[in-house]
Amino acid sequence: MNHYKHTNEQYTCPMHPEVISDKPGSCPKCGMNLVPQVHNQKEMTKWEKFKMSMTMAMGMEHSGLAGREMAALMERDIRNKFWFAFIITIGIILYSPMGEMLPGMQLPSPIPIPWLLFILTTPVFFYSGWIFLYSTYKALQKKIVNMAVLIAVGITAAYGFSIVLTVIGSADSYYEAAAMLITFVLFGHWMEMKSRRGTTDALQALMNLVPPQARVIRNEKEILVSTADVRIGEIVVLKPGDKVPVDGVIVEGETAIDESLVTGESIPVAKKIGDEVIGASINQSGSVQFKATKVGADTALAQIVKLVEIAQNSKAPGQKLADRFAKYLVFVAVGGGLLTFIIWYFVMGESLLFALTFAISTIVIACPDALGLATPTAVAVGTSLGAKHNILIKDAPTLEQVSKIQAVILDKTGTLTEGKPKVTDVAAFNGFTEADVLRYEASVEVKSSHPLAKAILEEVERRQTLDIPTIEKFESIAGHGVKAIAQGKTILAGKEKLLLDNSVSTDSARDVLDTLASEGKTLSLVSVDGVLAGVIGAADTIKPTAARAIAALKELHIEIAMITGDHQKVAEAVGRELGIERIFAGVLPADKAKYVKKLQDEGKFVAMVGDGVNDAPALAQADIGIAIGAGTDVAIETAKIVLMRSDPADIIRAIRLSKATVLKMKQNLFWASIYNLLAIPVAAGVLYPSFGISLRPEIAALLMSISSIIVATNAVLLKRAEKSLITV
Repeated sequence: MNHYKHTNEQYTCPMHPEVISDKPGSCPKCGMNLVPQVHNQKEMTKWEKFKMSMTMAMGMEHSGLAGREMAALMERDIRNKFWFAFIITIGIILYSPMGEMLPGMQLPSPIPIPWLLFILTTPVFFYSGWIFLYSTYKALQKKIVNMAVLIAVGITAAYGFSIVLTVIGSADSYYEAAAMLITFVLFGHWMEMKSRRGTTDALQALMNLVPPQARVIRNEKEILVSTADVRIGEIVVLKPGDKVPVDGVIVEGETAIDESLVTGESIPVAKKIGDEVIGASINQSGSVQFKATKVGADTALAQIVKLVEIAQNSKAPGQKLADRFAKYLVFVAVGGGLLTFIIWYFVMGESLLFALTFAISTIVIACPDALGLATPTAVAVGTSLGAKHNILIKDAPTLEQVSKIQAVILDKTGTLTEGKPKVTDVAAFNGFTEADVLRYEASVEVKSSHPLAKAILEEVERRQTLDIPTIEKFESIAGHGVKAIAQGKTILAGKEKLLLDNSVSTDSARDVLDTLASEGKTLSLVSVDGVLAGVIGAADTIKPTAARAIAALKELHIEIAMITGDHQKVAEAVGRELGIERIFAGVLPADKAKYVKKLQDEGKFVAMVGDGVNDAPALAQADIGIAIGAGTDVAIETAKIVLMRSDPADIIRAIRLSKATVLKMKQNLFWASIYNLLAIPVAAGVLYPSFGISLRPEIAALLMSISSIIVATNAVLLKRAEKSLITV
């Protein structure tokens, strides 16, 4: 197999990418070998990939591979191991004492059933279960006791003693216990790895926003080149509808550029000579030329990618409750088994087989079948309930941690608001009517693609009684407005500066203009033959459920802050209407994560809710990132929770779901642990001398199954919380 040199001396875990080390070694969380974080992209053959997957699964040394492909290989390997174990375990159960309890399940066997079970269980144990055995070896090397150790103890005791019983000719065995436990836990690992795939997908979604080609001027000719070939100082040509390939400064022309994906600004920004343009934003109207000032890794978009990567890799998942219980249950299981054997064999003088039977029964009854199910079953029910109400929760730690939220930062545009302007005010002056203002404005906006123009046309369509006159000599004045002739009259529509530049007085509307501007409205003034006819105010309207969501968050004593790239006045107007006191306005993309960090530094567990590319670093930095489903792919991939209906009230539903699920998780862990802890003394033979009561191996296996049923049933009862989810 070829060995691939890497360009970065940092190493990370395929299953836990937040674990980063400067030296090769093993992951302290799962025991897997750390792999180089950055690798050459050299192609591998299918056979090499297969061997890589096998060496990863077995914990052997392996060569470098691209991080994204490495994660995909590991996920595929875990998935294959799960399905292999699942299919064979069905047969094991049918031939085991558990299967014999089912009516009419006396299956034929070509060889003695214990030997058949041995043949079926062995590949499950050594192929599917090897990851737990190796992880335990690495954990014990580091003097760590975790869930992997407990799983390894359980499956090894059940499998190992079953072999002993089979060899000596006993009909008893615990093969089904080992196979079922391996299957349950592999399923949980598979689901965890699927959730982690979003990290690299988020970065890929960001980079896909950059256009593949750019128009540049070389040797006094306009040519198309790859965006990667654009050099600093080159002149880039931007035409209407083009995506900006790199960062730069305009040197010729005027236009309006939609920067909403990058800055969160809901209205296209007017650009003139000397203004900066940002890569991945979209040119709306005019043609301009700009000088490239930042290319490649230095662009604003590349910096956002870097921020997302740093924030995601630096986050550590919450400590799982099951690991805390497992840490102590390992000592209880192993120590209890050894103590039982010592007492019965050395103190009581019983036979070796008698003492060993009680000892193994003790270990088997402590085997964490139910503990392995305790959190996955609650998580499965919780996430399915969330999905039913269009709340997608990506992993179990997130579902657990949402209940801890102390502060929520909400992006304004697209999260609290609709993300597009709507007409809110129409004022007429100098003898004109509101209908006149709308008619004339609509007539010149028909050919415009500006979002404000679309809002005005939608308002005219809503009123239905207005006839729009035809126009001629249409002229778009980039960054200022439009001009045309309608019914023989000269119509101007746009910013106040456009009217003033054409000697149209706005003094008669000063009070109205100032009032609307103070409310954060976007204004379009209309003049007819040099006389001010009126003004139309538009705003990004607030979502109907936003106010209820804010009120419900306050009832939970959660601090609320709003963050936006919009102007201070716009933000304050939205904040006043919703009752949000803490407002961060005019925030640049790279700074949004800093504001999240600011609240975290205050000791708060912070959730960030957003929908744009500019929100991605903040979503990654937050303890819990929540994306609005109507937002960009990168926001959805970066976040841990996705609200598919784009409904702010779903934030409350997610928190309630988390609280209910965590309660079930704790209840399940209690039942899974207390059930076994109470049964361990009985399995050890405490009641045998006085009452002759003992737990035979087959009874111990049955009790393990019953504890699993209790845990699964309790998790299903979580559905009772559904009514509280839908009412906000």
